[in-house]
Amino acid sequence: MSSRRSLVTGGGGFIGLHLVRQLLERGETVRVLELPDVWLPSDVEVVRGSVCDVDTVKKALMGVHRVYHLAANSNLWAHDKNEFKRTNYEGTCTVLQEAGKHNLEVIVHTSTESILAGKVPHKAFINVANRKSIHDMPGPYCRSKFLAEQAAFQAAENGLPIVVVAPALPVGPGDHSITPPTRMILDFINSQMPAYLECGFNLIDVRDVATGHILAAEHGQHGKRYNLVNENITLSELLRMIESITGLAMPKIRIPYLIALIAGAISEFFADYVTHSQPRAPLTGVRLARYPMYFDSDKAVMELGLPQNSVYQALIEEIEWLVDQGFVKRQLPMQQQV
Repeated sequence: MSSRRSLVTGGGGFIGLHLVRQLLERGETVRVLELPDVWLPSDVEVVRGSVCDVDTVKKALMGVHRVYHLAANSNLWAHDKNEFKRTNYEGTCTVLQEAGKHNLEVIVHTSTESILAGKVPHKAFINVANRKSIHDMPGPYCRSKFLAEQAAFQAAENGLPIVVVAPALPVGPGDHSITPPTRMILDFINSQMPAYLECGFNLIDVRDVATGHILAAEHGQHGKRYNLVNENITLSELLRMIESITGLAMPKIRIPYLIALIAGAISEFFADYVTHSQPRAPLTGVRLARYPMYFDSDKAVMELGLPQNSVYQALIEEIEWLVDQGFVKRQLPMQQQV
């Protein structure tokens, strides 16, 4: 049994729950700072509240050795756009400010690869050395995560032992909150997306992302970013994977970017002013799809030992989990074969 106590903010989220389980399996004592009503395992210490609340953060930090800061609003849309800045940026600043008052081994800050999006040569990897500015961010979610990452790097320059990790799109079982990648997969399976906008992105098994956080804490260089990535893929290739797993015919109609952008703007307008619920095509998501987001995993693999497990197998397990949880609304040919 390890004597280490680790704090995981946002430990009830998709990545967070897998990280918590892996830390428990290593024999660590795990404390989770999470919002009320979010399910958590029974074998963790729980502090309920928001990372925006100073007193809550102070309580959560007492007696811990490592901090994994994952808490964030990971949706691409919110009715109150200021919610992104409050939670993702100001919440991060609160955690870092209070963490600076403790003698911690390491703070792993979870960023996102989406703040690195931009035009690159065809099928080329994104050059993470290129400096981005707040004006390059395609929406309020990305702006808030960009500011949070900048705050983490500034804190590292001021002496805090911070390592930044930027996961690609995670796939795998256990996404109770239905994050944007899972929502996209579900929409195609449930036949709610008759066409698609071709785009390129990177997928990684969510359990490898959780492992990557631990490896970053143990082997990461303070003040550096590690992209937790694996397989570069196009959306049409992903749809063929889903088709082969489920037996369902996936959409074959491709939408031009301009049409998708207009549809996204209309969809978000109705979400903002009429339905007040998650739009089918958030405008930030459409803008992120404009350019491929391909990444090289060599740095994280060589310096951290980041695993590169099969994305296809993770997708199989995710779809099976979604079926078991009742999120899939139509009978799949794969179920009929069992």
